[in-house]
Amino acid sequence: MPADLAVIGLGHLGLPLAQAATAAGISTIGYDPDPPAASCGAGGPLSATELRRLLSAGFRTTTEPAALGKVRTAVICAPTPLGEDRALDLTAIADAARTLAAHLRPHTTVILESTAYPGTTEEFLRPLLESGSGLTAGRDFHLAYSPARHDPGNRTHGHANTPRVIGGLTPACTEAAAAFYSRLTDKVVRARGPREAETAKLLETNYRHINIALMNEMAVFCHDIGVDLWDVIRCAETKPFGFQAFRPGPGVGGHAAPIDPNYLAYKGRSLGYPLRMVELAQEVNGRMPRYVIQRCATLLNEHGKSARGARILLLGVTYKPDIADQEGAPAHEIASRLMELGAHLTYHDPYVPQWNVLDRPVPRADSLYEAAAAADLTVLLQPHRTYDLQGLSVKAQLLLDTRGATPTGAAYRL
Repeated sequence: MPADLAVIGLGHLGLPLAQAATAAGISTIGYDPDPPAASCGAGGPLSATELRRLLSAGFRTTTEPAALGKVRTAVICAPTPLGEDRALDLTAIADAARTLAAHLRPHTTVILESTAYPGTTEEFLRPLLESGSGLTAGRDFHLAYSPARHDPGNRTHGHANTPRVIGGLTPACTEAAAAFYSRLTDKVVRARGPREAETAKLLETNYRHINIALMNEMAVFCHDIGVDLWDVIRCAETKPFGFQAFRPGPGVGGHAAPIDPNYLAYKGRSLGYPLRMVELAQEVNGRMPRYVIQRCATLLNEHGKSARGARILLLGVTYKPDIADQEGAPAHEIASRLMELGAHLTYHDPYVPQWNVLDRPVPRADSLYEAAAAADLTVLLQPHRTYDLQGLSVKAQLLLDTRGATPTGAAYRL
C-alpha cells in the first residue's frame, strides 16, 4: 500500500494530525478536494516552515479520491462550523463520507475526529459509508469516533502526551482505532462506544466556555466594585482542590464553539429543551466585545477624549497567543464597532501581515512602540510572547489590557 493513513480534510485538525502521524513514521497522505483549503501560511494551522518540513518528511497531498482506497486507516477531519441557527453544519462530513465510501475497501479503519453531536458516527456517518460502499460497519470495516484534542500553540501538550479517547462501533472497532492512535500517543482511553466519545468532546468544549463565561461575568462585577480580579484569581488558584483557574478576556474565539445538543439539525428534531448553561455562556461571552468597547469609550472620556476621531492601536488580532489563526477572534468585532464609532484604527500582530475589517484594510503599525506612543489608546487583545509588555506600558499614552498580562499597575485591566 502506498500509505498507511489518509487524513481527509486539511484544516485546523487535519494538518496537525498529519504532522504528528508523519513524525511517528506513519506513511500519510492528505486528501482535500479544494487545494486552497489545505494552504498554510498566514492564519493556517501550520507555518510555512512546518509545512516544508512535513512535505520533506514524506507527507503528500492529493485531490484524487481513488487514493483513499489504498490506505489502512482513514481519519475524517472535516470542519463542522456553527450555522446561524447555532447548529453544527455536517455538510463537510457528508461530502467526505460519500467520497470515501466510493473507494472504501474491506478491513479499513475509518475514524471521525470532527466535532459532532452524540449519535453522529452511528446515525449520520455510518449509513453514508455503508450505502456508498456496499460494506457493513463493524463487520467489513472498522468505524470509530475520537474527539480531536489539538491545542494550537501549546508547547507543553501535543499529540504524543495528550491521551486520546476512542469509541468504536464494536469492541473490535475500538481496538482497531486504538492500534492506530497508540502509534501517536502515550495513552489511549477506551469509551463505551461512539456516543460516549462524542459526548466527551461536547463536555470538554462546553466546560471551557462555561468557565470562561463565569470569569467574564466576574471581570465586569469586580471592575464595578473596584476589586482586582487578577489578584483574586492568583489567590484562588492556590487552592489545591476544587478549583481550576480560567481567565477573562475580550471574547472567546477558536474553532471549538459551544455546542448545544438541543439543535440536532442532522436528524430534523430537537430534544425539546436547551442546555441552559451552554446558552447562557454563549450569551455572556458574546457580550464581551461590546464590554471592551464600553471600557475603551469610558477610558478615553476620562482622559478628555472622544472615541470619534481617537487614534486606537489594537495589539494581537488572533484568537490565541503565538499563532496566526484568526478563527472567531473577538478583535474583528471590536475593530468593527470602533470604526463605526469613528475611531481611527491601526493594528499590530507579528503573525498577521494584513488585516481587513468591514471590507477595508486596517493600517499595520511598523514600529510597535512608536505607534503606542502616538495612539490615544492602545488595547492589548492578545499577549504574544514577542511583546515587551513592560516597555509597552511605558510607551503607551493609555493602555487597556484585556488579558491581565501586563505588570500590576502598568495598565488599566479588563
